[in-house]
Amino acid sequence: MAVLLLGLVCTAALAHHEWVYQQQRTESLQGSLANAAQSRMREPLKGAAMVLRSMQTVFLSSDGMDQKEFSQYQKNLRPQELAQGYVLTGFARAETSATDPGQVAYRYQFVAPLQGNEVLVGFDITRQPDNLRALQLARDRDMPTASAPFPLVQFQDAAASATGVTVRLPVYSPGAVPLTVPERRQREIGALAVSMRLEPMITQALQGRVLEYMHVQIRDLDAPAGQDLVFASATPVAEVPQQVRQLDFGGRRWEMRLWPRADLFEWGQLRAILIGGTAISTLLALLVWSQMTTRRRAVDLGRRMSVRFGESEARFRTLNELLPALVLLANGDGSRITYANQAARQLLGDVVGSPLCSLFADSHACERAIAMAVSGGGWRSQEVMLTPAGGAAFWINASLAQVEVEALPHLLMVATDTSAQRAMTERLHYQATHDELTGLRNRREFERLLREALAGDDGTALAAPFALLYFDLDQFKLINDLSGHAAGDQLLVQLARAMRAVLGRNTILGRLGGDEFALLAFDVDLVQAEALAERIRRCIESHIFHWQERTYTVSASIGLVMVEREGSTLKDLLAWADSACYQAKENGRNRVCTYREDAASTQRIGEMEWANRLRGALEQGQLLLDYQELVALDPAAGDAVHVELLLRMRDHTGREVMPGAFLSAGERYGLMPAVDRWVIRTALANFSRIHPCGVQLHSCSINLSGASLEDDGLADFILDAITTFRVPPERLCFEITETVAVRDLQRVARVIERLRASGCRIALDDFGAGMSSFGYLKNLPVDSIKIDGSFVRDLGREPVSRIIIDAVTRIGHERKLKVVAEWVDDENVLSVLRELGVDYAQGFLLHRPERVLFQREKANVRVG
Repeated sequence: MAVLLLGLVCTAALAHHEWVYQQQRTESLQGSLANAAQSRMREPLKGAAMVLRSMQTVFLSSDGMDQKEFSQYQKNLRPQELAQGYVLTGFARAETSATDPGQVAYRYQFVAPLQGNEVLVGFDITRQPDNLRALQLARDRDMPTASAPFPLVQFQDAAASATGVTVRLPVYSPGAVPLTVPERRQREIGALAVSMRLEPMITQALQGRVLEYMHVQIRDLDAPAGQDLVFASATPVAEVPQQVRQLDFGGRRWEMRLWPRADLFEWGQLRAILIGGTAISTLLALLVWSQMTTRRRAVDLGRRMSVRFGESEARFRTLNELLPALVLLANGDGSRITYANQAARQLLGDVVGSPLCSLFADSHACERAIAMAVSGGGWRSQEVMLTPAGGAAFWINASLAQVEVEALPHLLMVATDTSAQRAMTERLHYQATHDELTGLRNRREFERLLREALAGDDGTALAAPFALLYFDLDQFKLINDLSGHAAGDQLLVQLARAMRAVLGRNTILGRLGGDEFALLAFDVDLVQAEALAERIRRCIESHIFHWQERTYTVSASIGLVMVEREGSTLKDLLAWADSACYQAKENGRNRVCTYREDAASTQRIGEMEWANRLRGALEQGQLLLDYQELVALDPAAGDAVHVELLLRMRDHTGREVMPGAFLSAGERYGLMPAVDRWVIRTALANFSRIHPCGVQLHSCSINLSGASLEDDGLADFILDAITTFRVPPERLCFEITETVAVRDLQRVARVIERLRASGCRIALDDFGAGMSSFGYLKNLPVDSIKIDGSFVRDLGREPVSRIIIDAVTRIGHERKLKVVAEWVDDENVLSVLRELGVDYAQGFLLHRPERVLFQREKANVRVG
């Protein structure tokens, strides 16, 4: 009985040990799955953060971005592979709120993919307080920030699947990354966001063993009570032990609770111990005298314990095999790798038995890492390149530490493959610095290289003389018009390839935009630079371009600038090169012109400067309109208000510039069609707010330049604007100067006839200034003529001026035309004009120009 009792006690002890072991095994398995779930849930959030950080880098190095370019960057980044549940990437621009000037609105400007998410374009993030708080936190910290779960706007009809989160990152103006909160707020231009649907994100991240064996409930610890449930596969049971993990990311804290779907406890082994122990105890009581039987039982017990220990080690190795990171275990000095997990074997092959340093591209880096790990300091998060035998080299982020295995020192290395991330960064850098079509340097990169060349090796002075070539293709627009833009693009690609073939090594070729190219040539003097320019000109001239059934030849006008002195700036060089190129075009095209400082070059550069200012005024809304009233000289004509619109410009200093300073530059550089269209559209859109009389304004005169009249689409543009803004056409008068009218009489006549047919009136401005014949009045269908101010100003001193004005008035009245006299600034002149029968007068004596009413209202709003 004593032996039986002893056996039963031993059986109970073994059963208790097995129960404790099974309990620990179950808890260990649940803990491993909980840790895996925590790690997997972090992956889509980290992937979204990496996409945002990549796009933030693009914005920091780029002044401009449009929807097409934004969508292309997102396509290249492939965010759907990095962030499960991915919906879209958006950019919201920060701007003053239209309803509350003291607040900042964040409206989505770019969305990718656009299809299915169009409703977000223009959507103001401030309408979603949780989303806005995440945005402001990200802006001040310059760290990825997650929002609380909220209903996604584009899935309002989709019930529970509409819930999602956004990860946000601020966008700052180009330049160095701001380091302080005030600087970040000042340089903020908007915010980037990656939106993910919660249910797909969680189920895809946890699919596999986690959801197969465990129930999962996720709550947002930062959300109000009752609104904190994020995801739940079932309702927790109080008596079932739970694994609790906390996921901290982007300023949010999520609590994950996991509990088994079924009992993971293995009762079979415990039953076997109880039954076997009882049986063995009985046998021991019966066979206590048999020492051999006792010895055999002890050996069997030892074997079972060895099996259990082997199973424990196998479970550890199984969990290690499932890790996506590379895990390598080597002996204490790194001379022999003893273990490699599945991820390591897939990337490195069979490396067990090889020295650890044989995998490193830089063996010295490996030796330093081992020395640091052995010293106890550790070697953590280092970027190194591995070169597996028979495979391609790749980059990893690795950590190396010393550990003890079976009481012996070993080296444990854990690493992740970063090759894809590095390749993505390099691809984005290439796209930011090269022209997508030709592969040449783009304007931004070319100007950066030019600035470096100006700064020299020491960053302070010009290193050595070099040449800047600026060239523009002649008649390139003709190819686009005849064969389409696809043909023009193909021609640019072929020319870029041909020019590369004739250039030396010390040259940098770039495409500045459109059909404009530039070249930096180093280690050349003037003679060599001119020879190089001539070689490029011949290369372009000799290129035969075939497209479908047409054959084209092209040429180029090349401007050359030798950079030989210190103090030259990027702006100066580009202006000089552009001026030389323009001179080459004026001299007959298809030639090389070297810039030299003379009066003509100075004048051209001045005009270029005014053209740039005018272009900037158009883009930034700095053009101004004044009106001057035309006064009827016959009291019987009534008191109807007639005005003429006069153009002004505000420069970067706020000073108002009169048109005489910039109109000639605008005409030379082809900006007048855009200016005229701006004046027409602005005036018609605000017709009732031009003059204080409002809708009672009887007529408004608008001047048209010669370049606009050569635009075949001008008449259509004016008629469309009249229809859009519902302005009565009979209240519009378009003024055409006499010199422009006689330059292309047939074209001008066609435009005039279309406008008059719609009800508009036409005035022939500056009549007499061009010394033209009165016979032109027979061929031009106009409604009024405006006598050039030079005759009116001299009316009191020159008898000939009186004769000319009298003749013009008589002929105009004979043709049923109204006659207007300009530049009236003297009472005596006004009396003579009444005596001669002139219908209307205009000048400082009668009315000084005033700012149009709608621009005065805007100015008052800004000041207030």
